[in-house]
Amino acid sequence: MGSPPKDKIGEIVVARYAGKLQRMRLLLALPALFLSLLPWVEANADPVTSFQEAMASTASVQGPSHGSIQEEEAISRFEKFLGHLDEKTAREDTTKVYAPDAFLNDTLKTIHGAPAIKDYFIKTAQGLDSMTVSFDDVAVSGHNYYFRWTMDTRMKHLAKGRNVRTIGVTLVRFDPEGRVLIHQDFWDSAQGVWDHVPVLGSVIRWIQSKI
Repeated sequence: MGSPPKDKIGEIVVARYAGKLQRMRLLLALPALFLSLLPWVEANADPVTSFQEAMASTASVQGPSHGSIQEEEAISRFEKFLGHLDEKTAREDTTKVYAPDAFLNDTLKTIHGAPAIKDYFIKTAQGLDSMTVSFDDVAVSGHNYYFRWTMDTRMKHLAKGRNVRTIGVTLVRFDPEGRVLIHQDFWDSAQGVWDHVPVLGSVIRWIQSKI
């Protein structure tokens, strides 16, 4: 048999590239699709600047006295709240644990105010099958408290429901009533979330392998 006409070859090549382009567009759309299922969408704010401003604005705030019962209660209340955070706990206890003008950054999102933090925790809990946080240590420097923890999560839409274990540290400042004024996480969100997003996770792991 003879070779197909040049115009036919051109049509075949165009069709092949069109198919590849369509598949590429689909792959690139997958991360956005999965991220749309999550509440973790960062606003257009510089998290470093937001944190520094929050630290500066609360520098003169005195929390519970060291060694006091109020300090012990504040630490215990914070650990208990995050230890087994679910939708019911988020709805009922967030505004008891966080001050009205609290600042929170979990490396995924920056949030201001207890009502907004409450909404965020509710949405987060709705996207999880379970989450437990074990607190391994608490260190104190002035009025800054550093909670070292191990977290186990099972996400409904990511990691195929497998348990994902991560470690991190949370810096906390309390107000005089023992409520959280500042909650700043230091945590590998790539390991905790982004590694498990289709396509995006593979890209991140490829980049990490080249470092």
